[in-house]
Amino acid sequence: MTNSDDNIYRPYSPVSRLGGCTCSQHASVAEHDAAALAATEARATDVETLSRDFIEAAAVKALFPLEATRRAFLSAVGQRTAMAAIASVLPLSSLQAMAQDKGSLEKTDLKIGFIPITCATPLIMAHPLGFYQQQGLNVELSKTAGWALVRDKMLNNEYDASHFLSPMPLSISLGLGSSAKPMQVATIQNVNGQAITLALKHKNNRDPKHWKGFKFAIPFEFSMHNFLLRYYLAEAGLNPDTDVQLRVVPPAEMVANLRAGNIDGFLGPDPFNQRAVYEEVGFIHLLTKEIWDGHPCCAFGTSAEFVQKNPNTFAALYRAVLTAAAMARGPKNRELIAGVISKPQYLNQPEVVVKQVLTGRFADGLGNVQNVPSRADFDPMPWDSMAVWMLTQMQRWGYLKGDVNYRQIAEKVFLMTDARKHMKELGQPAPAAVSPKFKVMGKEFDAAKADAYLKSFAIRKAV
Repeated sequence: MTNSDDNIYRPYSPVSRLGGCTCSQHASVAEHDAAALAATEARATDVETLSRDFIEAAAVKALFPLEATRRAFLSAVGQRTAMAAIASVLPLSSLQAMAQDKGSLEKTDLKIGFIPITCATPLIMAHPLGFYQQQGLNVELSKTAGWALVRDKMLNNEYDASHFLSPMPLSISLGLGSSAKPMQVATIQNVNGQAITLALKHKNNRDPKHWKGFKFAIPFEFSMHNFLLRYYLAEAGLNPDTDVQLRVVPPAEMVANLRAGNIDGFLGPDPFNQRAVYEEVGFIHLLTKEIWDGHPCCAFGTSAEFVQKNPNTFAALYRAVLTAAAMARGPKNRELIAGVISKPQYLNQPEVVVKQVLTGRFADGLGNVQNVPSRADFDPMPWDSMAVWMLTQMQRWGYLKGDVNYRQIAEKVFLMTDARKHMKELGQPAPAAVSPKFKVMGKEFDAAKADAYLKSFAIRKAV
């Protein structure tokens, strides 16, 4: 497969460089947008006519109680794709039962924060696809500029729940970098879905051993991005605290900083890795799944106080987000989801960029089209062992000091038992309650041997 494939933009095409559209099929961006709009309107009319009976079907009504939502869903994807998407969240009996005979909701109007990145896909798509409404919830999704602001709004009870970087509920609960407030992780929002992106000038400098003096952007200190980048650099013999500069930059500003030459690269969330390729200012050096395949990135959670005061509302939120995650896991649904979440009120990104991230068929900025279906996934299970690994890295780099009861903290913050319970309620396969071992750059991590794991690293913060 080459970059001439119709579904992949051509990042180095002459038309693109001279101001044409990114698909290289039109003379200008305006012409491209006009053609896309006309096609969408035509498709919407055809699908609405062909699918009227389907819209009235009980299955669609159960999943999309609002008529406008049903119409938008079918118009966006067509009947055949819609049927596949519906099938991904069956059995329908479980979905219908979960909205009935539940305890009354303590609070129905909720404000949920999110950062506009693909990591938040389940939380975001549950809104336009009606999963919150089905649970009796009126959710306002609040787009937020950066992670420090997310933390502060959760501390001040301005948000009822939020999209988090998965280490954040741990750090906030422990009072690291902020006042302490117990937080809890309901689900992992995404696994994998990140990359190391470098400026084009570094195409011939791919060995991290030669990156001394580089400036890298990360989205937040308490992030998997920070911990994975530090791990990767340290394995190459570089001390991330002395040999390179790590700068906290909001995800939406990473591409602009790369273009301006303020940074040499970033380990950041998508779609901004792919956006750097789209903008022809960077290339994807490494998907983070190559560091740790199946690593968590973002999470969905709230405060322990909210859970205690609103148990039925929290359970309803849980069901909505888990239902969205089940749909997001289906590869056949990814193009549909890309169209839904790329809209201005959500990610505000070109649909082609989001589609490449979610489907795993993408231009890498080096002239190749990669096919990596597992580039991003949405396994919701908040494994304790993941939390324990994060805590070891907080200690390794000096964020967390003293003796640490890893298991106790992990079990208090990551609600693994709750996740299994609600997955069973929804008829979804719930994994065994034994936290898995995993490998990071070939080195096995066993949560039961966390102390020994931490002590095994030659490069770490001096204490």
